[in-house]
Amino acid sequence: MAFESIHKVYLLGIGGIGMSALARYFYACGKEVAGYDLTPSVITGDLEALGINIHYREDIQEIPASFRNKNDCIVVRTPAVPDQHLELKYFREEGYTVLKRAEVLSELFNEKRGIAIAGTHGKTSVTSMSAFIMSESALGCHAFLGGILKNTGSNLIMNESSLWVVAEADEFDRSFLFLKPEIALVTWIDADHLDIYSSAAEIEKAFQLFLDNVKEGGTIVVKQGIEVKNKKPDLRKYTYALDSEKADFHASKIRIQNSRYIFHIKTPQGVIEDVRLTIPGRTNIENAVGAASLAFCAGVPLDVIGESLSSFKGVQRRFDIQYENGRRIYIDDYAHHPRELDAVIGSVRMLFPGKKITGVFQPHLYSRTRDFSNDFAQSLSKLDELILLDIYPAREKPIEGVSSDLIFDNVTIPSKTMCSKHDLLKILSAKDFEILLTMGAGDIDRFVEPVKKLVANK
Repeated sequence: MAFESIHKVYLLGIGGIGMSALARYFYACGKEVAGYDLTPSVITGDLEALGINIHYREDIQEIPASFRNKNDCIVVRTPAVPDQHLELKYFREEGYTVLKRAEVLSELFNEKRGIAIAGTHGKTSVTSMSAFIMSESALGCHAFLGGILKNTGSNLIMNESSLWVVAEADEFDRSFLFLKPEIALVTWIDADHLDIYSSAAEIEKAFQLFLDNVKEGGTIVVKQGIEVKNKKPDLRKYTYALDSEKADFHASKIRIQNSRYIFHIKTPQGVIEDVRLTIPGRTNIENAVGAASLAFCAGVPLDVIGESLSSFKGVQRRFDIQYENGRRIYIDDYAHHPRELDAVIGSVRMLFPGKKITGVFQPHLYSRTRDFSNDFAQSLSKLDELILLDIYPAREKPIEGVSSDLIFDNVTIPSKTMCSKHDLLKILSAKDFEILLTMGAGDIDRFVEPVKKLVANK
């Protein structure tokens, strides 16, 4: 679609991390942008500060008058907005062009030299690292990120002179199948989104289809151990890993200094020495190796890759140390799958041995809670103390018999508490802790600032 001829863009679910990147993009391109979201947030506040009109009541009367011309306005929707949404129904009945977020992203992505990062875990971190390296190099890039880059305070990077675009490729709703990258990376293929996919085999099939979309003469990079069928003989294929010498890209000489990691990255054409990762977590070493592999494949010099990774400040809500004073540490993380919980809790244990870890977890989706309740319980039992919140439903309706109790009842540590969001601050204020860890993909991020203030005042 020729977006040049469209002057207005209306986004349903504009506060979502992927949707807000599109809102920023179109606004920067000189379009008039407006939209709806369910509740105000830091992201919507930032968009409103730019001058973007946002409302929070589902009502067609709230749609600005200037957007009531179907020939000069496109509507972008997120899958989180249901088909029965009053504004979505209005736009469809009036004959507007209504596009999914993935369709719009593909239009912006496929016309350039695209780098796409997919995977059930780690894709936001790898995408952000990759985009930052590219933006710091002579190649430059556009980038649509699934998190807020701390170096820039945004989930969008723009460089009109660059031929490259970096994007997070989301497997939810099979959105990533719209993308046709020149270079693609897969971090993990794990059972998730079983409300969309019928089985783990169906998820694996979707990821294979994603890799099948890589352009002729392109490059595939996968985490070591992921099996893929190369259906295009002219594609380059590489593997990456944390520290396995069998992988084409891997880390070596890993050591900890001042609770941060220093390491080398081995590439097919030399070694990037002494990368000093300012963001904590052993998982981020592997993410850095993945990002380095993508930049290498795009043609970024090794020294630029190393320097960029060493100056990368991280992504909000990814092992995000919010407060540290020598006695107490508060970390916030987006972890919402059992494997992600294992990774973040394990990283905290490794970086801060002997410290008591109090974790607050908000389950995300009824279906995910139902499908992985035992796995969640096992992961959360690795904490010293658990505070478990109610399920954040997101796009889902309640499922009979599914609640946080499914997890709570199987957690084996004795120090565990069920808690509503409304009581969280009161319960935390009465506790003494060394390390506090908040985790989840719902609206638990709304508590980060008040929790940080509470921890700082203890």
